[in-house]
Amino acid sequence: MQPNLSYPPPPRRSEQLTPPSKTEGKTAPHWRVQDIDFSAIDRAAVQGNEDLFFLLTSASFIETGSDTYAVNLAEHFAAWPEIASWLSAQWEGEELQHGTALRAYVEAVWPAFPWQQAYDSFFAEYSQLCTVEELDPDPRLELVARCVVETGTTAYYHTLRELSDEPVLSQLLGNIRNDEVNHFKHFLKFFKEMQNESPVGRARIAKALYRRLKELRESDTEIALRHVWGHKGRYFKGSATTFEGMAQRIYELISRSLPADLAVRMLLKPMLLPPRVEGLIRTPICRLATRVMSY
Repeated sequence: MQPNLSYPPPPRRSEQLTPPSKTEGKTAPHWRVQDIDFSAIDRAAVQGNEDLFFLLTSASFIETGSDTYAVNLAEHFAAWPEIASWLSAQWEGEELQHGTALRAYVEAVWPAFPWQQAYDSFFAEYSQLCTVEELDPDPRLELVARCVVETGTTAYYHTLRELSDEPVLSQLLGNIRNDEVNHFKHFLKFFKEMQNESPVGRARIAKALYRRLKELRESDTEIALRHVWGHKGRYFKGSATTFEGMAQRIYELISRSLPADLAVRMLLKPMLLPPRVEGLIRTPICRLATRVMSY
């Protein structure tokens, strides 16, 4: 009888993809920051929107700091060269591009905001959370966690796009959202491949999904919002709210607007349920999620 492996074995050397050489460039993104005309922004449509200021700026911080996380993930999956190579050659570059584009938008609309100074203070704190120890020791369950994160970012950018009809912002957020969907598909593909080699039970998958879902509202988002608040200067100075009040309003706005059906459909994918079962449970879960998010 075959032993019950705790972790999937790394692929045999003959099955491994050859990792890219150090001289190879990163995979060229399918859209470029320089192709976005930031001079065409309708500033009047967004400049006075306090919620968008905090949401876009905090997102630009998190995306800009993604290279540290990418290094840790690539190290975590070093025994699976296909995954490590994709993380280094594509995922990292696209996440950093999101940060660059969001920063450019923020600086075009709110030019007096000291973005670099605020980001530096954010990263000094945020980088302490970006450790290998924070990753799930089981690589299969870390891929499940990655699916949750990509679901969250997909829903987040979808929601932001719905909150404003400013054309340049809609284009930018649409590009980022599409990237996040593609990232989700890659992580799900890698998870399925590991499942074929050494399956992990659905109970453990469900626990990993739930555990990572609970963490989505915490840590990085709260840290980013706090550092944006601390450096906002003259912007929205007349607002009577406290940081806690602003953060609560932001969380409630996003929660009410999140596309529950999209999020649930994505979150169910790592469970690898039979299509008929997934179809039966998706609708009631969507209804429950909608009630919970609007509470």
